[in-house]
Amino acid sequence: MLGEFDGAAVLPQQAPSLAAYLSWTSPQPVPVLPALGLLLVVAYLAGAVRMWRAGRRWPARESALFFLGCLVLIIVTGADIEGYGLEMFSVFMFQQLTLMIAVPMLLVLGRPGTLLLKATPTQGRGRWMRAAALRALRSSAARAAVHPAVMVPLFLALFYGVYLSSTGSWLLQRWEGHLALEVMFLISGLLFTAPVLSTDPLPRRQGHGARLADMAVEMPLHAFFGVLIMMAPQPMVAAFAHPPTAWGVEVLDDQRLAGGLAWSYGELPNLIVVLVLAARWHRDEERRNRVNDRRTDDPELEEYNAYLRSLADRTQAPGPLRSGPANVSAPTDSDPRR
Repeated sequence: MLGEFDGAAVLPQQAPSLAAYLSWTSPQPVPVLPALGLLLVVAYLAGAVRMWRAGRRWPARESALFFLGCLVLIIVTGADIEGYGLEMFSVFMFQQLTLMIAVPMLLVLGRPGTLLLKATPTQGRGRWMRAAALRALRSSAARAAVHPAVMVPLFLALFYGVYLSSTGSWLLQRWEGHLALEVMFLISGLLFTAPVLSTDPLPRRQGHGARLADMAVEMPLHAFFGVLIMMAPQPMVAAFAHPPTAWGVEVLDDQRLAGGLAWSYGELPNLIVVLVLAARWHRDEERRNRVNDRRTDDPELEEYNAYLRSLADRTQAPGPLRSGPANVSAPTDSDPRR
């Protein structure tokens, strides 16, 4: 109830509905994440404007995706849906999935890291920002943070650990704990999504197969968690067991809806990521095949490469040197291949 949050949070008065979720009649007194969303918009826009003024093109598509991610972050943590999420399992689950999957995907596709490195000056005022970004990018802490052994368990622990332990329920009964969990959802989502989907410079780069393997590990456990919630015969989280009477919420029905969201809404963005990864892999393979085909279609290049291989074989072979191919002659000073 409202008293449990000591006045640090505001609960909407009207019964929950889509229109009520998206209204702004009961904003929270301390809008931390909405302010972060606005700050990201300003910073990204400043970088894009700097690029445009310098006559350097920055794609409008990436800008639109990043701004959409910031808008979703602002709405899902700043509109009245934030107040309903304090007492309703389904609403909080929707917020969690959005912060961990949808928002990070949009932000990462906006390529903010590339924009930061291109827009910040290499000399003069502001070069410290570029230097700090490069130091952070090359640090051992950054390499560890995006390692699959760290990011995948962290991503899953925020599903199972929050709802299957007393610690999660204790945090959700306090406004500070609620906010801390939302921040952790966003951070863990970024740490999971960036290595899988990002084309920005990263501390470590995974191959296409490894990225798909990360998704293959996460997706079934994600779905299993949704089924687990839907089949629970009693409320799993004490913080969501007593919503305001005026809202007319039946606790177990709301909990089953939360499980359904974890299963359905949680899987759709992941499926999109898998399709994007598969398309990138196919495109890279086609590019590699075209390069190989061009090399094969050049007989002179193939002949010269065969000659170089024969020289390497002579150098490595024991005993007397073997004679090279009869149809290949050593290049002369006038040979353009030298």
